Amino acid sequence: MPGRIVETLVPRRLGTGFRWVLSSSWTTNLADGIVLAAGPLLVASRTDDAFVVALAALLQWLPPLLFGLWAGALTDRLDRRRLVITVDVVRALVVAVLAVAAAAEATPVALVLVAMFLLGTAETFADNASSTLVPMLVRRDDLAAANQRIQAGLLTVNQMAGPPVGAALFAAGQAIPFAAYGVLVLAGAVMISRLRLPPHGAARHERSHIRADIAEGVRWVVHHAAVRTLVLTILIFNVTFGAAWSVLVLYAQERLGLGEVGFGAITTVQALGGLVGTAAYGWLTRRVTLANLLRIGLVIETLTHLALALTTTAWVAMTVFFVFGAHAFVWGTTSVTVRQRAVPTALQGRVGSVNLVGVYGGLVVGAGVGGVLAQHHGVTAPFWFAFAGSAVFVVLIWRQLRHVAHADEQDAPLADEQPEQRAT
Repeated sequence: MPGRIVETLVPRRLGTGFRWVLSSSWTTNLADGIVLAAGPLLVASRTDDAFVVALAALLQWLPPLLFGLWAGALTDRLDRRRLVITVDVVRALVVAVLAVAAAAEATPVALVLVAMFLLGTAETFADNASSTLVPMLVRRDDLAAANQRIQAGLLTVNQMAGPPVGAALFAAGQAIPFAAYGVLVLAGAVMISRLRLPPHGAARHERSHIRADIAEGVRWVVHHAAVRTLVLTILIFNVTFGAAWSVLVLYAQERLGLGEVGFGAITTVQALGGLVGTAAYGWLTRRVTLANLLRIGLVIETLTHLALALTTTAWVAMTVFFVFGAHAFVWGTTSVTVRQRAVPTALQGRVGSVNLVGVYGGLVVGAGVGGVLAQHHGVTAPFWFAFAGSAVFVVLIWRQLRHVAHADEQDAPLADEQPEQRAT
């Protein structure tokens, strides 16, 4: 019976190497989900200053903006297995410092913020390198099945199980969730160490200057209409999203009256919505064009900010978070599908890193804006800003999304296909 369950979850045809990658992914995703709730709670336990709380989110979002392009270029050059292991060990060491800081209640919030920045930096390199392992181990025809399982782990252990566990562990003892994170990340590194990857990485005599590699990826994005439109949309919408979500812990406590566990449940509810989006995605793509899926998603996100700005009722807000979770999965999967169809294999890492910079560039700017607005105008002000900014951008970008429709017409139809699903 256990063998049948394993075969159903991870078919033998995907290979032993993929099973190690999947196990590592689920383990480290659980660790990330735990800190997703425990990190903001730790900062909020040290200060009630809205700007400082938003600054904590900014410092976690800043490393991909600063180092994302370099991470993408290095991933294409170096031994990816060793890179993942090395960075996971660094993550464990950083979080050990954070656990000590959490245990010492007199620790200044500045030390906590520095540790979170270092953790975000390590995660930037680990996530970038880890995302390249599956295509190296799994046959092309099986990539969809492999990535579905990776995505299932992201939704279940990272977003559903991790945050409430992290919040509960934090309530039991502030250092506990960070100690658990360190143990899980090290376990994930051990699993990756079991891999045997095919030859890869550029030989020293073949490498151009790393800035030239990065510039090539940026130029490609600038000259490709569909991918350029997606990156621009992700950038702007993450400014508005980052402004609102940077003070989410304060919004949950002050506006909705939720405690620590209730705050952790927000991410779980969004993940449940994501599972619904996962189940419905094939049906949607057989009936709605990619461009219209993106348009509908932008409208949903805009109305999400308006609804949260207006409500003071927890169950209404949780309903909104559920719908937002479904939208986020559909949007993310669609944008990844367009990018993967359009981008040559040799440029996948670098173009992905340009997209990553757009993602976190918007979050960093938005977090700064959200902190200032909440500090001076109240905890709902960032949500009103997000609504207004999103509404204006929807009007401006609406026609430009035809580039995405054009790209879809050039490629194979999506019917009955489950595209690769990765973080966007």
